[in-house]
Amino acid sequence: MLVAGLVKQGVKNIFAYPGGASMPLHQALLAAQDELRTILPRHEQGGGFAAQGVARVTGDVGVCMATSGPGATNLVTAIADAKLDSVPMVAITGQVPQAVIGSDAFQETPMVEISRSITKHAYMITDVRDVARIVKEAFFIARTGRPGPVLIDFPKDVQLATLDAADVDHDPALDLPGYNPVVNPPKPAQIKQILAAIKRSKKPVIYVGGGCVTGGSSDELTSFALKTGIPVTTTVMGIGSFPGEHEQNLHMLGMHGTVPANYAVNEADLLLAFGVRFDDRVTGKLEEFARHGKIVHVDIDPAEIHKNKEAHIPVHADLGKTLEALNAAFDPADAPDIAAWRDQIAEWKQKHPLAYSETGPGGDTEAILQQHAIKTLYERTKSRNPYVAVGVGQHQMWSAQFFKFAKPRHWLSSSGLGTMGFGLPAAMGVAAELPDELVIDIDGDGSFLMNVQELATLTCEKLPVKILLLNNQHLGMVVQWEDRFMSGRRAHTYLGPIDNPEWFGQGTGDTQGETYPNFVQIARGFGVEAAQVRKKSELPAALDKMIEAKGPYLLDVICPYQEHVLPMIPAGGTARDIITE
Repeated sequence: MLVAGLVKQGVKNIFAYPGGASMPLHQALLAAQDELRTILPRHEQGGGFAAQGVARVTGDVGVCMATSGPGATNLVTAIADAKLDSVPMVAITGQVPQAVIGSDAFQETPMVEISRSITKHAYMITDVRDVARIVKEAFFIARTGRPGPVLIDFPKDVQLATLDAADVDHDPALDLPGYNPVVNPPKPAQIKQILAAIKRSKKPVIYVGGGCVTGGSSDELTSFALKTGIPVTTTVMGIGSFPGEHEQNLHMLGMHGTVPANYAVNEADLLLAFGVRFDDRVTGKLEEFARHGKIVHVDIDPAEIHKNKEAHIPVHADLGKTLEALNAAFDPADAPDIAAWRDQIAEWKQKHPLAYSETGPGGDTEAILQQHAIKTLYERTKSRNPYVAVGVGQHQMWSAQFFKFAKPRHWLSSSGLGTMGFGLPAAMGVAAELPDELVIDIDGDGSFLMNVQELATLTCEKLPVKILLLNNQHLGMVVQWEDRFMSGRRAHTYLGPIDNPEWFGQGTGDTQGETYPNFVQIARGFGVEAAQVRKKSELPAALDKMIEAKGPYLLDVICPYQEHVLPMIPAGGTARDIITE
């Protein structure tokens, strides 16, 4: 009944790792293999992130499954990650038989209690007659309103229970009193207020978050921005909601956002905040953020309105319907007079472009800086509109800066939770769901190691993910903070042997020596084709070989560790504190 429910919900791929408390479920999956592909990840967390990969690119629910106890708890990080990034996901966990629940039975963990605060809802199925209803409800909750993860905990005795086929209703009525997800449009008076504020403004900015991508509102947003001429800045989650190369795009704002984006929001007299939550990595010092202007905040989740920043025009409504109403009501006479504002922004863009050195430490002209590697990859793949997943750290921020996305749902980043190890399995999920697309994981050596076992899944399931591994032998973002705020003292941020001078922060940054571990050997051991490149002049050919490979491929790019992600606003700072060198 559970597997039939998954099929009815349109699930094509499930990422499931079996164990004693979930074996009956896997037998059912085996019987349904012609309708539903079961992919075996090599770690439950990898399966959870792969399910997220499916959800993030399709907008529909991704599904993962684990056994009880440690299998279930290995899903917790992926569940929390989905909650913070509003990703629709259903996580199914086996559970020990009801008769021994609470007795510390073998491989027992109380998953409903563990996951209560990191899910939209959590179920334990206690009666076989509830299976079909609970599956239907779980998907409905996960994908409606503000999306998020739902847990289904399934005791083994209920898995083994049976019902007469005539008694099974595969499309039961929902029983969700109190759950009324918002689908309403804004009030007409609110649309008039917003348009009036736009017409009066001299320095407006559109500030876009993940809600625009999640709600499928990017086309409406783009139309609205082009009609009004208002510049657009996005959060990390909002990347792709407005074309990355468009002249109105200020690009990302916040801690590692562009100078023009941060300056513009700081001086804006009107901030149109669409599908955002005013995260601390964006706002810095809250009372100073956008303090010169009026704030319009549109969000589907009422909990976000006024939560971090007071809105002058709060709109609790579906963002897509709000933008539709704004576009329909907008008259050219409502366009603001922002010629001087555009000139100011153009001046900031010219004065403060995203830039990096052409040489490495000691003037090494052949050193491959991470920014150069990402920009070169972008230039060689943009015509194919690839899907790009990233880990967490410096490479993540550089990718957000230098890889431009023309469309939404092509950028996959663990943004709210910032989970290292996200990139490879997320890309794995995309490749399973979209087998004919170019799927790339841009990763750092620290993040990559956290779920390196999923290389086995790539090979065994024939998932042709391309991995650009930016290897600087360090936890680069933590090193950057050590350099900026802790006098360069290395506190366990070097990833090589402890008898090397880099352990103490005394290395020269020379990238010609041996690196640890040997990622090429590791990848080949898993059956993944791999190569290493150290010279800038050899990078284009190495990238082309990776891109054109038929199967999965890892390119180990050796980079200096002294590079910092700039611009940078220190934690709790303001746009006035931005560091550019």
